[in-house]
Amino acid sequence: MSLAFVVLGGCVSYRSAELPDRPRPDPSTTELALAGARLDYPRLGPVDIDLSGPLSARQLGVIAVIANPDLRAQRARLGVAEAQVFEAGLLPDPQFSFSLDRPASAPGLVDAIAGGLGFDTSSLYTRPLRQRTARASRDQVRLDVAWLEWQAAGQARLLGARIGGLETVRGLAFEAARAADDALDRTLRAVARGDLSANDLEARRIAAADAGDRARSAERDLQAARFALNAALGLSPDAVVALIDPPLSHFPAPDPETLVERAYRQRLDLAALSAGYDVQDANLRLALLQQYPRLNLSLNAARDTGAVRTNGVAIGFDLPLWNRNRGAIAVQDATREQLRAEYEARLFSTRSEITTLIAAYRIGLRQRDALEGQVAPLRQTVEAFERAGARGDIARVTAETARQALTDKEIALAVLDQALSEQWVALELASGALIGDAE
Repeated sequence: MSLAFVVLGGCVSYRSAELPDRPRPDPSTTELALAGARLDYPRLGPVDIDLSGPLSARQLGVIAVIANPDLRAQRARLGVAEAQVFEAGLLPDPQFSFSLDRPASAPGLVDAIAGGLGFDTSSLYTRPLRQRTARASRDQVRLDVAWLEWQAAGQARLLGARIGGLETVRGLAFEAARAADDALDRTLRAVARGDLSANDLEARRIAAADAGDRARSAERDLQAARFALNAALGLSPDAVVALIDPPLSHFPAPDPETLVERAYRQRLDLAALSAGYDVQDANLRLALLQQYPRLNLSLNAARDTGAVRTNGVAIGFDLPLWNRNRGAIAVQDATREQLRAEYEARLFSTRSEITTLIAAYRIGLRQRDALEGQVAPLRQTVEAFERAGARGDIARVTAETARQALTDKEIALAVLDQALSEQWVALELASGALIGDAE
């Protein structure tokens, strides 16, 4: 009876865990500051966080790693992987059997009793491989989660760069819309006086409508980017996040071959795939080991109806005649080859992605230099036209047309700046680590 209590006392009891009925509240500045100071992530490092002030790109990445709800769910996989490592180290419980046979017809006989204690010895020599598989699986999960954290941090930094560019575009677009509305009002008054024809008025209406559409579109794009950033940071949609103004300068394009080689060494998804390959290699070894006979050993004691007592040993094993675990071996071998092909494909896609991003980044730098070379003299021309228009030397519409052309160029330059900033973050994401301090 005491043995039963000892056995039952070692069992794990059930504990209920209710599902939440609403999402977590936004993390406070204090919580984020403590978590940011303790962050142990080599790709980013600890930073100071204060939600009441403007945030840098790196701070956005750290907040995403800390508070993104999808990452919290992914990190729960680590607990499952640790439990699997624990499970792989456990040996199976021994098997106990007992039987009682009572004579029903012949007198003078005693009850027959038999008992046995058995153990599957194959678990002893498969245990190291099962532990290796579980540890490799745990490493793969850790690397997978770390890669997801890197992607989430990069997405937050990319959205920060996008918001900075869209704010500039929105400001220029609304400035152009106000200028077009003012020109339309003056044209309406001039038409009413008979100074201009209806054709001039129609052109002004179209220009004002186009400028208004562009301003509203820029405002919608900015609002969508802000909502996306709040979601990436694990904040409610109505949370207000201030950002540090992004720099106007851009980094020179890195060498593709050098960056590709760095990516092969530092991309966490490649390391995760490598760990997954180790898992499958261990699974194949385990399948090969299981083709041999599995030995079951038991110790038996019995008393027959004639009161004769016996003790003995029983051995049982499979006869590898037809199956020999060949099906499982074939599956594990094919799966290992599949993972090898996936790893090779990821190497190819990494090289292709980085090379393409660098080529696009170089084109963007050239286009920006060319456009900036057009904007500087155009500003001087517009200022001269506006002074001449104020003096009455030229028609005011000429100065307004020049101002609109300058605004279009400035918007195009802001869009290029935004695209270059996003391409740089995408390049860092593809390489697996920060290339330069872009804050």
